[in-house]
Amino acid sequence: MTTPCIAITLGDPAGIGPEVARAALEEPEVRALAEFELLGSTEGCMPGRPTEAGARVAFAALEEAAARARNGEFAAVVTGPVSKRRMHAVGFDFPGQTEFFAARTRTENFAMCLTGGSLTVALVTSHVPLHAVPDLLTIPEIVRVGSLLAAFTRRRGVARARIAVAGLNPHAGEDGDLGREEIEIIAPAVKALNASTDGASFTGPWAPDTVFFRAAEGEFDSVLCMYHDQGLIPLKLHAFDSGVNLTLGLPFPRTSPDHGTAYEIAGRGIARPDSMIAAIRLAAVLAG
Repeated sequence: MTTPCIAITLGDPAGIGPEVARAALEEPEVRALAEFELLGSTEGCMPGRPTEAGARVAFAALEEAAARARNGEFAAVVTGPVSKRRMHAVGFDFPGQTEFFAARTRTENFAMCLTGGSLTVALVTSHVPLHAVPDLLTIPEIVRVGSLLAAFTRRRGVARARIAVAGLNPHAGEDGDLGREEIEIIAPAVKALNASTDGASFTGPWAPDTVFFRAAEGEFDSVLCMYHDQGLIPLKLHAFDSGVNLTLGLPFPRTSPDHGTAYEIAGRGIARPDSMIAAIRLAAVLAG
């Protein structure tokens, strides 16, 4: 079998992406996983001092990674952190890197997923304002993302995935007293998922304030979340230094460390590479 080649984009050159990527590749166990190619450059950039030129370099690295992964040169892509605001200023017209890779691969059925420690979460809605979430929740959309999560959970070796579905409102709506989304949208979606998905069992909607503890304790294999922070806050609390972000549904694995550019500590030698190492490991496993 040939050794897979994995691309690693450095992200914003003024952030911690370049240093955590290089620190990860200094680990012999990581180097043994695959062949790697770093995309991007830190030339002319100073740590902690982001520039428009640096954002353009990061954007170009993403374009190269997507193009070469599409034509089969890379078996997977691991992306370093970028500043969305600075990327938007140089023409990056996407809410985040998740949406960028979906657009470049013409993938319509995709979702944002995060995993770390004993928690795995997927998001029905992601980079949207909180006030927009209720209007975006539909039965078909919950079923779509839930199906992607089930496929990913099974791909990691879980024969019968136990997937919890979080409610939207406090106490999962309290039987309609605190909102009716659970009754009118989420519960019917859970029923539809169980009817249409093989190899997985969906339960819920569960109260969001307890479901993540139950999942971390092993009762569930993954949690389907209704919005961005509902999933990311518990994931980062549980596995801040080892969390991985991945995009479900792409034609190739794409992962990233679950942290930002951290300009304030860039270049100081204190950024931990744990999350980057975890992202590389997962990309290598999924590249197979």
